Amino acid sequence: MKRSLVCSTLLLIAAGTAFVAGQRAQTPKLDVDPLWPKPFPVAKHWILGSITGVAVDAQDRVWVVHRGVDSLQNNEKGPTLEPWASSCCYAAPQVLAFDAVGALVANWDPKSGSGYDWPRDVSGVAVDGTGNVWIGSGLAPSAMPAGRGRGAPAEGAAGRGRGGAAAPAGPADAQVLKFDKNGKFLLAIGKPGQTDSSGQSNLSRPLAVAIDDAANEVYIGDEGHNRVAVFDAASGAFKRDFKANGDPFKTVSCVKLSKDGMVYVCDRQNDRIQVFQKDGKFVKEAFVSKSTAGDGSVWDVAFSPDQRLLYVADGHDKKVWILDRTSLETIGSFGQGGRYPGEFYGVGSVAVDSKGNVYTGETYEGKRVQKFVRR
Repeated sequence: MKRSLVCSTLLLIAAGTAFVAGQRAQTPKLDVDPLWPKPFPVAKHWILGSITGVAVDAQDRVWVVHRGVDSLQNNEKGPTLEPWASSCCYAAPQVLAFDAVGALVANWDPKSGSGYDWPRDVSGVAVDGTGNVWIGSGLAPSAMPAGRGRGAPAEGAAGRGRGGAAAPAGPADAQVLKFDKNGKFLLAIGKPGQTDSSGQSNLSRPLAVAIDDAANEVYIGDEGHNRVAVFDAASGAFKRDFKANGDPFKTVSCVKLSKDGMVYVCDRQNDRIQVFQKDGKFVKEAFVSKSTAGDGSVWDVAFSPDQRLLYVADGHDKKVWILDRTSLETIGSFGQGGRYPGEFYGVGSVAVDSKGNVYTGETYEGKRVQKFVRR
């Protein structure tokens, strides 16, 4: 009798375990922290431009990149105008890091140097396991719309990566840059001005970066060539590439690697996520808010710590979708269009820390980062 009871109990436990394993991931409860991040030092008169990348490092520091002065309106950069117009404001350094409570812990603003060009449109950021910071770039050849002034962003305008803001005329950005955590230049992948497809190592608007620390590889969303290109993270040598399954990619705005070795690609203007093995073999795809036109719905993705959830930043619908990572079924969302805490205008970047807190960045005229605390 006792043995029978034990066996029955084990069967119930096994059945319960199987049921839990087969359940759909549950939608998390998230509360916006309206006091994160803390204000910049008053004496600096700093202001953020359009946010184009957010990443969380191994210490849960939140790295943010933005477009800087070129994305500010004239009334946001008064002291830099000729003639002087007002005391507000100066563009904050284009690379910033905040800790969990929102304190600014790092900032730097490198310029072009030997062997590399600082992007004319910073777009995308990733941090590898040793703390090095990788930065993408998104400027396409374009000219400023007449009458708007330097750097005045226009929603949906051609020429830039995440957010499509207007840009100064010139050649496309062509490099992904690697720096240490203090802003010391370490490596450039791609060569300035070399954007044609004649060489596998050439890049054109490399908007997105992801690091595979175990393989010492960097995955790059090469927008201008509609592909994902993989390079050696130490030497910068080209290794392989792959393209979309089915219809070509239309704005490769993110590349992310899951813990089980899958590669997730944001196909923004096709409203599509495609999943591949590391060798480029197609696995599956899903559409998110498929009827979204214009800039599309799939701008950036991030995984929950347990990898059961996939957060999708949707700058056009102005919300963050929540997907079950296994099925890629949309199970919820948070946020709506607006200016108040917890609302969005052009949410183009998303990242998650080790506790499951979600961080977002807003491009266009959103120009802010927000923290959503998981209960």
